[in-house]
Amino acid sequence: MKADHASQLLLLDVQAADIALAQLAHRRKNLPELAELAEVAGKDTELHNAVIDAQTRLADVDADQTRLEAEIDAVRARAARDEARLTGGGLPGKELEGLQHEIATLARRQSSLEDELLEVLERREQLDAELAGLRMQRDELAEQTAGLESIRDAEFAVVDASTADRTAERLRLAQDVPPDLLALYEKAREHGGGVGAAMLKARRCEGCHIELAGSELNAVRAAEPDEVVRCDNCRRILVRTPESGL
Repeated sequence: MKADHASQLLLLDVQAADIALAQLAHRRKNLPELAELAEVAGKDTELHNAVIDAQTRLADVDADQTRLEAEIDAVRARAARDEARLTGGGLPGKELEGLQHEIATLARRQSSLEDELLEVLERREQLDAELAGLRMQRDELAEQTAGLESIRDAEFAVVDASTADRTAERLRLAQDVPPDLLALYEKAREHGGGVGAAMLKARRCEGCHIELAGSELNAVRAAEPDEVVRCDNCRRILVRTPESGL
């Protein structure tokens, strides 16, 4: 392929713009705040699960509290009825004895239920404190997330503005490159890890950093200025300049 030497030199500017765009894309994708946000999100997920677990345990405790309170109320009501009958008098001796025994049994049952209720209330107090602590931690993570997102968005704005400028510059430069030369460059760039054109500097390809020697160097020396030459090692377009050392 042939292309005037000025167009070949222009490829180096296009390449510089492409490298800059790749670096900007890498910077945007690898902002430290993104990793920190992912870490914070992971912690928040763990805390969210801990909150759900604590809420589930609290619901169980609430159910136990409701059940015990209902049982205590029932025992108290039964004991009150028995006391009323006892104080009403006129009961046969055997029935009176049985009633007194039942009242004593109900008193013990009420005491036992109230002890259980006290334990449940203590567990509830502990769970309330645990939930409050978990929610406070989530609130702190939310503040941390907001701060990181603010920094991230500011960095995104800077990178995006630079990307827009570089993209416009790249389009402007590429318009002045012959279509067939640009197509060859794009193909070489696709297979060259994002680098399709490299300067030949001091007899070395700046793409693969291998020095030309022997027949390859002689072929480049013999090529006309408008001849598009490529590195035998990496197949990138070699752009000759006064620094090529030919």
